Amino acid sequence: MNTPEEQPSPAEALARTRAAAKKMTAALDEDQEPEPDEPLGWQPVWKRPRKPKSKAAKKEELRKQRRRLRDAGRRRLAAGQSRRPRSRQNRIGNAAARRDARALSRVRHSNAWLW
Repeated sequence: MNTPEEQPSPAEALARTRAAAKKMTAALDEDQEPEPDEPLGWQPVWKRPRKPKSKAAKKEELRKQRRRLRDAGRRRLAAGQSRRPRSRQNRIGNAAARRDARALSRVRHSNAWLW
């Protein structure tokens, strides 16, 4: 811990703080807004200036998106119609049939003797 003799006076500390604050604001202000004709280096996507897309570019993007979604739908349909065995839950459709299946399963798995 500093002794009172080593500590700077409050006025001196305040002056040093103000000088440091001026330096910091100057450092922060520079390079904030690049000149319009100055070439930009790499920038993350969210800092890049937006370029409006042409109508053709928009249409092309939508065409690709529709194609992607259509292909995904076809894949989903093909997966649904594949010949993999379905789970019991899917095969037994209504609640009554499910109840019957549950009761049968209980009888089948119980160790009670059937006479």
